[in-house]
Amino acid sequence: MSQWIRFEEDGQAQFGTLEGDDIHVHRGDMFGIAAATGRTLPLAQAKLLAPTVPGKIIALWNNFHQLAAKLNVAVPPEPLYLLKAPTSVTAPGATVARPPSYDGRVVYEGELGIVIGKPCSNASEAEAADAIFGYTCVNDITAGDIITRDSTFAQWVRAKSFDGFGPFGPVIATDIDPATLVVKTLLNGDERQNYPVADMIFPPARLVSLISGDMTLLPGDLICCGTSLGVGAMKEAENDVRVSIEGIGCLENRFVQ
Repeated sequence: MSQWIRFEEDGQAQFGTLEGDDIHVHRGDMFGIAAATGRTLPLAQAKLLAPTVPGKIIALWNNFHQLAAKLNVAVPPEPLYLLKAPTSVTAPGATVARPPSYDGRVVYEGELGIVIGKPCSNASEAEAADAIFGYTCVNDITAGDIITRDSTFAQWVRAKSFDGFGPFGPVIATDIDPATLVVKTLLNGDERQNYPVADMIFPPARLVSLISGDMTLLPGDLICCGTSLGVGAMKEAENDVRVSIEGIGCLENRFVQ
């Protein structure tokens, strides 16, 4: 397993692999030919960036059996998803501010993220699995009251695309079995989510295969796999949200009202 990470140094984006508490700096292309430079940087001294710059972010709805049962909605025959603006991306550790234009509920959603590593179009499940570069932690922040505010049009994209509403990271972990993973979300130190990825209705390779039939997926694209039980509003003036997945790490961000 490798853990790929991006960071800023002297105003430039750099990348490397995380090994223990050190970043082993690489040059080249994370999704192509990457070579270690031999230089290391202590993780504690690094200014982290989101681990990729996605050209598009795809976010799933109703992709876990347990949540579908709680909401009393049918298991969908095909993936239900929306596109989230790439400008919503923010770094691990960043503070996310309430949008000035919105005063309603803001919700955390701890999720597994899939990062695409090679172009993928009309792929079989085997081809889709090969196109998955790795996995990351996602907090799919949502302005919950906007979605149904207009009875004639569900505003999913707007609700999820405010600046800062797309933190993910801190790394992309490769060569891990997603079926063994568990997503945990802590809000201000209290565990709110703890659910198995194996409960997904459309597991990663199947999901990538089906979405690739709708649109070409490109290196760096991010698929947010959807969330399960335990989603809730961030109500305090300052809210610490930690999304952790063993083998990937802990994504921590602060939301301020």
